[in-house]
Amino acid sequence: MRYMLMVYGCHREELPDAYDRINAYYKELRARGVYVAGDPLHLPDTATTVRVRSDETLITDGPFAETHEALGGYFVVDCAGLDEAIELASICPLAELGSIEIRPILEVAFG
Repeated sequence: MRYMLMVYGCHREELPDAYDRINAYYKELRARGVYVAGDPLHLPDTATTVRVRSDETLITDGPFAETHEALGGYFVVDCAGLDEAIELASICPLAELGSIEIRPILEVAFG
């Protein structure tokens, strides 16, 4: 089952040796054969939020919600189940500063 590990409330710059530690985490996910995708995101002040209400498109600069724990990046992993996803989130170095939200990916066939 695929899970998204969403990284909240931390910036790589705040973690000592961030690049090396995140790169080691990435290599661990690859070695276990669970890595599907992952990317860091730019800071929340670069976000644009789009809403459509009554056929009107509303565009707002910034993230949807004001929060100090904004989404900072993600990993998609293919795990045997939630227990493995929890274990992978717990060894992510970014969990030391913020939080990792785990969500199963809903498998839907489009097209």
